[in-house]
Amino acid sequence: MATATAPRLKAKYDAEVKQALLAQLGLENVMQVPKLEKIVINMGVGKATQQPSLLDSAVADLTAIAGQKPIVTKSRDSIAGFKLRENQAIGCKVTLRGDRM
Repeated sequence: MATATAPRLKAKYDAEVKQALLAQLGLENVMQVPKLEKIVINMGVGKATQQPSLLDSAVADLTAIAGQKPIVTKSRDSIAGFKLRENQAIGCKVTLRGDRM
């Protein structure tokens, strides 16, 4: 059976960053130090309004960076100056939580 290891960023945060923040902020207890809850990585593709195929490469890039499939973000409103229509795909994002950070 394989042994579980802590994620690299979490181990670094617990070992180094927590103690540095404790001293820098002048806190008395380790539980008062701010915690990292989630990391959001997003990519807006401005040319995706004219070339929807660019969005596929953005999705592939974020998948390679984050290790999980991103969500395609869509526009909320139509903006004539940008040739943008409502619910048109314009970017993608990934939210990392827990051990995936």
